[in-house]
Order: sequence, then C-alpha cells, then structure tokens
Amino acid sequence: MDRLRQILHSLGPSMPAPTPTEALRASLGAALGLALTAVVLWLLNPTTSLMTHPALIAPFGASAFLIFAVPNSPMAQPWAVVLGNTAAALCAILILHANLPMLPTAALAVMLAMLAMASLRAMHPPAGAVALATVLSAHPEALPGLHYLLLPVASGSIALVGLGVIWNQATGRRYPFRLSPTPTPHGTKDPAQDRRFMPSHQVLAATLTRLRLSANLGVEDLARLIETAETEANASLFGPITAAQMMSRDIISVSPDTPLPALAESFRSHRFKTLPIRNPDGSFGGLVSQSALVGRADPGLTAAMLADANTVTATPQTPLAQLISWLADGGQQAIPVLEGTTLVGLITRSDMIALLSGHMPTDPFRSLQ
Repeated sequence: MDRLRQILHSLGPSMPAPTPTEALRASLGAALGLALTAVVLWLLNPTTSLMTHPALIAPFGASAFLIFAVPNSPMAQPWAVVLGNTAAALCAILILHANLPMLPTAALAVMLAMLAMASLRAMHPPAGAVALATVLSAHPEALPGLHYLLLPVASGSIALVGLGVIWNQATGRRYPFRLSPTPTPHGTKDPAQDRRFMPSHQVLAATLTRLRLSANLGVEDLARLIETAETEANASLFGPITAAQMMSRDIISVSPDTPLPALAESFRSHRFKTLPIRNPDGSFGGLVSQSALVGRADPGLTAAMLADANTVTATPQTPLAQLISWLADGGQQAIPVLEGTTLVGLITRSDMIALLSGHMPTDPFRSLQ
C-alpha cells in the first residue's frame, strides 16, 4: 500500500501552483504576443487575411508559453527560440527533399532537429514540433523552401522574442536572463562583494553540466538561488536584529541648498563619506557622497544638485540580512533609515563592521547544522 501511495504521489504535480497574478501575467502576455506576432507576419507578407488565416504556426504557441510563463528557463532564451525553431525547420525541409515516405521523414526530421539544437546550444522543445509540423503540413507538389524558413519561422520567432522582452520587462520579469555575473559597480574584474565566497561562474556551470541540469537552470539563476539562501541563513544566524537597533540617531545632515564649500567643510570636519540631506520639514532629501565632490569647483553647486537620485532606504524594521546585502553590493556607503518620509537614522558600513565583529559566533555554521 505504501509503495502504491509513493507511485501515485510521484505521478502528481511536481511544481507549486503559480499565483493568480503570475498566471494572468503570463497568459495575457502570451495572447498579446501571439496576436502581435501575427500582425508582424501579415505586414511582412500581406497575402492572406489577418483575421481568418493568420500566418502563425502551431509550435509558436509552445514557444509563447516558455517565453511568457517561464522566461528564466534556458530553453526560453532568444538564442534557443530563434535558432532552435529555424534550425528545426531547415532540417525538416532538407529531409522532405529526400522524397522518403512520410513516417521516416517525420522521425528523421525531429531527430536531425534535436541534433542541430544540441550542436547550436539552442535546446528549445517547441522546435521539435516545428520539425514535425513542417513535415506533416507539406504538400508533395509544393515542398517548403527558403521562404518558409524565413517567413513565418525565423521572422515569427524573432517577433515573439522581441515582444517577450518588452512584456516581461514591463511586468517585472527579467528576460533575457543574465548569462554572466553582473559587473561590479567599481568596474573591476573582481566578483561583486556578495559573490566572492560563492563558487565561480565556471564551477557553477560545470556543476550544472555534471548533474545534467544545464537545460533547466541557468548559471546566473543558480547563483541568485545560492545568494538568496545565504541571505536567509544570515537572517537566522544573527537573529531578529533590525535597523532600529543599530542605526545612528544623532545624524549630521545638510540642507538641500547647502553650497559646495560648506558641504566640503562638513566632510572634512566630520570625516564622513556620505551626508544625508534633511529638508526643512524633516523629510529625507537624498544622500550626498564624498566622491560627488571630486572635480567640482563651482561654488554655486548645492547639496541637492549633487545628491544621488537612486538611494536605497530602509525602515526601522528592516532586518539585518537585508542591510548586509545592500551595503555589500558597493553601491552605497550608508543606508538612510526613514519613518515614513522622515529621516530618523543612518547606518554606515562602519556600523555594520562593528556589529558583525561583536556578534559573529566562533563557529558561525553550528546554528545551521
């Protein structure tokens, strides 16, 4: 009975259900993507009715699913979609011109398509359907040729990918996903600070290949997964420490109209690397970095003109693990802490180092075992 239960369990769903929002985002994107792809194909070759005979091919539906529903999959990336579909169509066309019976033609077309995709590193499951559909829909007296390869297969795949890029980025998804680690903000070849204790890009790629997972998970996605797990581990390691417990409350700040000479004097006298701007009503007005003053000599410049517009801020409840991640990425020297819009504290890298040196256990991994 237990064995039967295990078998039935293994035949059940193997992935969690997407949220209703994500399901709607993906399905609506796929519908719009296919419709607009049909429009693009019609504009390229307006010989048929757009509404009654769109120039779409059935495998585009499967390609749309990958692009819009699982845009982080290696099989959904632009190279895989365009090269996979095009190579599969080419293989089918070549086999069709061998004038073999239908059954071996269909089987050989799919086989050659898979070999071509493997050699091109363009594994895209719908491309197998492209090869099969090309064979099954071919008319013996008018075999498809280069025109079919370019339109609708290649051009339709390109249009679908382009629309996928626009839709995914507009709805908060990264597509195409990063194939290599993000460059450091300092422009050096060293890995980012939060990646230096992680396995290298080459090691992660080799691991995915060894486990035969490279077609399911990209190297950068694996790195993000490890990074997120480390952040969660840090949260459990240091306990419920929040920004309110470690922030400086007696803040040296400047006003938005503080001129450059006074700003430079504040940096010299207090030896800070960043200074927050406090508006007259007490609200936060930005963060000025000492590096923003380098090469500036115009006394008419003010703090507001030199402030960083992309400052990351925290609340008093922000956990320590998140603060570590923000301060480790090299983007900011300090994190302003806001209560609503009011500046109530500041956390610097020096504050973080002092906290970590005083709270780091002798064996930091014991609590995780």
